[in-house]
Amino acid sequence: MGLAEILRPAKKVPTVWWSSPNPMSLKPNRSTMVILIVGEFIFGLGDSLLIAAGVGNTPWTVLAEGIADTAEVWTIGEATFLVSIAVMFLWIPIKETPGIGTILNIIIIALTIHVMVPILPQSENFLVSILMASSGIVLVGIGSTMYLTANLGPGPRDGWMTGLQRATGVPIGRVRITIEVSVLVIGIVLGGTFGIGTILFAVTIGPVVASCLSIASRIDSTAG
Repeated sequence: MGLAEILRPAKKVPTVWWSSPNPMSLKPNRSTMVILIVGEFIFGLGDSLLIAAGVGNTPWTVLAEGIADTAEVWTIGEATFLVSIAVMFLWIPIKETPGIGTILNIIIIALTIHVMVPILPQSENFLVSILMASSGIVLVGIGSTMYLTANLGPGPRDGWMTGLQRATGVPIGRVRITIEVSVLVIGIVLGGTFGIGTILFAVTIGPVVASCLSIASRIDSTAG
């Protein structure tokens, strides 16, 4: 099997050997929990690299950074935590139910950003910054794949997106674009960092996640 075949983007989240059969399970397998927790950490590390690169954050991180800069009492990690909590409250009118993965998503990603951003080097070299941002995007893709395949509940943003789609009937792509653009605009107004890294993330994160999901499926096939 060639590399192109292995990296062929998946069209959906695969069910693999570590996937929980019940997303609302309160007692998942240990292996599922390990994959979930490590995945959330890797996601947070990728987000931290994007922040440290200084060439533009993800839309939601632009918002968190804007809030942190405006309030001047929270770090970007703390603001990320507060934004996640606020978004989860938006689940109430659309009757979404959080799982263990949802709660850990909120805690681990925000904590990782809070700890890692101050200690990561910040390069003044543009090419190094682009390399850092690109590495961050790959890590976000890997982390997303690990927590999505664990199947223990969506992150607060994904759950809000899918819940809105179900409640309104608007196509999922349009819902996502509307949310991301709205969040980005608010973040920019508040002073969050928008730049080439933001554009790079928007263009590449979909294919990166899809390719990582394909790799996860191949790993599962090999293990089986």
